[in-house]
Amino acid sequence: METIRVIIIDEQPLFREGIRATLARMEDCVIVGESTDAAVVLEMARTSNPDVALIDAGLTASDPLEIARQTRHIAPQMAIIILTPSEDEERLFQSIKVGAAAYYTRGITPEELTEAVRKVSRGEYLINDDVLSKPQLASRVLKSFREIALEEEEGGAKDLYSPLSSREVEILDYIARGNSNKEIAKSLKISDQTVKNHITSILKKLSVNDRTAAVVHALRHGWIKMENT
Repeated sequence: METIRVIIIDEQPLFREGIRATLARMEDCVIVGESTDAAVVLEMARTSNPDVALIDAGLTASDPLEIARQTRHIAPQMAIIILTPSEDEERLFQSIKVGAAAYYTRGITPEELTEAVRKVSRGEYLINDDVLSKPQLASRVLKSFREIALEEEEGGAKDLYSPLSSREVEILDYIARGNSNKEIAKSLKISDQTVKNHITSILKKLSVNDRTAAVVHALRHGWIKMENT
């Protein structure tokens, strides 16, 4: 049994104790670090080989989304779970942009947290349900994704490489909105077969089996335009 290595970034002592107690009941989980100091968290990501980071979106000592972005850059194998004080579509959008694998309110149950830690440690991307259940949010995310693909073709943003062409991103956008192949073909004034060819190419490039997984995979790998702060 492989051990799941977890770091906790949460400044509320009582909630942090609850997380510790929940994870302690998992035979295959160990907490390798805790802090709310950005420098310390980044060092833990660099040296502790964590599999999962639990990050409090309500941090006041540091910017939680910036911590998520930097730790993901340092330890790309690490999955990030954002724990938010309340439902917030803007915070969800920003969590997607920094590559979070899951997003929950702090009302999450111990059983849900345990399951989430196990799933994201295996590479599952749980945030997709939040995104795909909100068509406007999915459209907004894919618009950002399309901008990145266009910049790639123009020679910009080389550090945010996407394997998809701008046309393939456009088709993903239509897919996210629930369009059939025939509807996509009509909208883009191309043949049904051309749409099928593009989708086949997308699935092959992303190594996924279906259309929804292609959209989610695109989000998971960070092909989202990061705003300069």
